[in-house]
Amino acid sequence: MENRLKVLRAERSWSQSDLAERLAVSRQSVNAIETGKYDPSLPLAFRIAELFELSIEAIFTSPTKG
Repeated sequence: MENRLKVLRAERSWSQSDLAERLAVSRQSVNAIETGKYDPSLPLAFRIAELFELSIEAIFTSPTKG
């Protein structure tokens, strides 16, 4: 799953640790989500969407086939 998490975080000048603290997860989890190595659980995806005041679909997308 592709996502805009890194861009959204950078727009707010938050470090991965800052975001992790706000989401109550580890910095390693934030890194894994940003790099596409880990897809967040649905409850975590909802927390991320709520934090950024966006829909889940605005943050996470399926990879495009090309």
